Amino acid sequence: MKFLVLLTTLSLLLPNLAGAQALTPDTPPDVLVKNVTNEVLAIVRKDKDIQSGNHQKAIGLVETKVLPHFDFTRMTQLSLGRDWRKATPEQQKTLADQFRTLLVRTYSSALNEYKSQVIEFKPFKMKPGATDVKVQTQISQSGSRPIPLDYYLEKLPQGWKVYDIEVDGISLVINYRESFASEVRRGGIEGLIKTLEAKNRSDAAGK
Repeated sequence: MKFLVLLTTLSLLLPNLAGAQALTPDTPPDVLVKNVTNEVLAIVRKDKDIQSGNHQKAIGLVETKVLPHFDFTRMTQLSLGRDWRKATPEQQKTLADQFRTLLVRTYSSALNEYKSQVIEFKPFKMKPGATDVKVQTQISQSGSRPIPLDYYLEKLPQGWKVYDIEVDGISLVINYRESFASEVRRGGIEGLIKTLEAKNRSDAAGK
């Protein structure tokens, strides 16, 4: 969980870019990452409720501005690995929904963590017709070594979608794979679903 808190916090720490463009299915992936995060940060900096810890308002912001640009079905599939094929279509949908809720609550908890970090975007090149890319960035903070933060996106008919985030070489989806596999070995797909549901209920009650 500490890794995920760090991951979701860092994924918010992108630079303020003037003149953000309207997003369309043809928006390049690097522009998408920059503009979406810039919009979120602009709202957070002005919203005193979120800054003071209003978790429901932060969740609403994430639901509206961030989630449309993530592919949670693929994220869940990658996190389960081979176990994904053991799930029925209905179970796959439930798993993706529960995984989405898990990440949303952690992401929203990180919204007020932006401090003095600086993001450097590395040069981005994309081959003509590419449908799977990596947007590389680097986080710098005084007194600490730079931390690589990379976004993996795929091109879908509705535009580019994030399916993994990697911090300092550690993948979000791979980070979950071992714990998910352990739950499946212990209680099957239904056991994993129940564990995720219980975790999300506990987090919701805690907030």
